[in-house]
Amino acid sequence: MASIPPPCLYMAPLKGITDSLFRQVYLRNFPGIDRSMAPFVNPQRSPRYPEKLIADLLPEKNQDLELVPQVLNSDAEGFIALGNRLHELGYGEINWNLGCPVKMVAGKKRGSGLLPHPDTIVDLLERVLPQLKPALSIKMRLGYHSHEEALVLLPRLDPFPLAEIIIHARLGAQLYSGPVHLDHFDRCRTHTCHRLVYNGDLVTLKDFNTLAARFRPLDRWMIGRGLLTNPFLPSEIKGISISGDERAKCLQLFHDDLYAALKERLSGPGHLLGRMKQVWIYFIHAFAGKEKLVKKITRASTEQSYLKAVDTVLER
Repeated sequence: MASIPPPCLYMAPLKGITDSLFRQVYLRNFPGIDRSMAPFVNPQRSPRYPEKLIADLLPEKNQDLELVPQVLNSDAEGFIALGNRLHELGYGEINWNLGCPVKMVAGKKRGSGLLPHPDTIVDLLERVLPQLKPALSIKMRLGYHSHEEALVLLPRLDPFPLAEIIIHARLGAQLYSGPVHLDHFDRCRTHTCHRLVYNGDLVTLKDFNTLAARFRPLDRWMIGRGLLTNPFLPSEIKGISISGDERAKCLQLFHDDLYAALKERLSGPGHLLGRMKQVWIYFIHAFAGKEKLVKKITRASTEQSYLKAVDTVLER
């Protein structure tokens, strides 16, 4: 009897957190992730994309990692220019963001704000794909206002040669709060011929096992905030055993590695502490029973007070 291959696990793009530095540090300390998606490149008025605008995607910063860059463009010229520029850097696939729920993005008919407009999406794909050199995948939500938006759009995407479609099982109007809608994700599976990837509220091994049983034979999963609240989730899913002592050491090394790398890159303690505090909003949940201690970390105004608060959490 043939063995079942392990699931393919993706690191989701978290704007302001999962840049190239974070991705490298995470993968040095925690096993299990197979692919990563970079946060979207901001669209430009000019179709030119000099290296400073795509610096985080340069190959030398993303070695030994299967990375998919993400674009947010809603105009054909800029879409093609950026996609083909990324192809020049060696990327064989890019992803179109139809999922970002932030109002400043969605209000411009970008990200999930495009989902109520399937004609616009189809028209753009018809103009872009014949001139686009890399393969294209899509990351989307169940809709912006209504779950019916995905059900209308998905069949219209069938004629296009998409690599896959990643669906975050929320509406854009929900932002990142409220429940995921598993019944509506299930309905999406019957409305597309494309390979699907599930995204949304994967935090524990129990979450994964429940969803894997429900959505069998789905074998691709994207993990976002769960990678910070439970950094060992990919290894747990893959059956990689890590003891309690090893886990404590991994968490300490990850923090120290990330802190040192950011300190070297960023200018001044303000930027450094700001970035680390963003991480701790989620990372604190990796330390069961210590969630209240995050206030000392987020209120720290100096590196010394920050490190003292962190040492309390890490029990050093």
